[in-house]
Amino acid sequence: MAVAAFSGTMLWTRGAEVQVAQAAEAPAYDFTCEVAYVNDGDTLRCADGTRVRIHAIAARETDNSCSPGHPCPTASHAESKAALERLAGRRINCVRTGTSYNRVTAICDNERGVEINCAMVQTGAAAIWDKFNRQRAICRA
Repeated sequence: MAVAAFSGTMLWTRGAEVQVAQAAEAPAYDFTCEVAYVNDGDTLRCADGTRVRIHAIAARETDNSCSPGHPCPTASHAESKAALERLAGRRINCVRTGTSYNRVTAICDNERGVEINCAMVQTGAAAIWDKFNRQRAICRA
């Protein structure tokens, strides 16, 4: 009887350890955003009104210019915006990294688990902003 109880406890404990290990691998998201609107290649708005600035990347402004002192990608405003719309989809899960001009800065994954920040840089739709990437690195996977 005691052996059966011990074996049952060991199985339960092992299962709990597996669940804890799996949970530790998943990012701890701070918030979920139902994407209502994509402003440009590095900013979007959630359905609840939250404005999200995609951390450590830079995209062209709506007039296709690049702000002085900011990295400047080769992609146009329209190309960057379309890429962010495609990558973000309907819902993103984000880890808050700070604030910028009344926006939450964040590293975000789409519903397929793709890190949007990294994908925007890898596809050429945005440029990496080294200053902020050194503070909190993107391209985690």
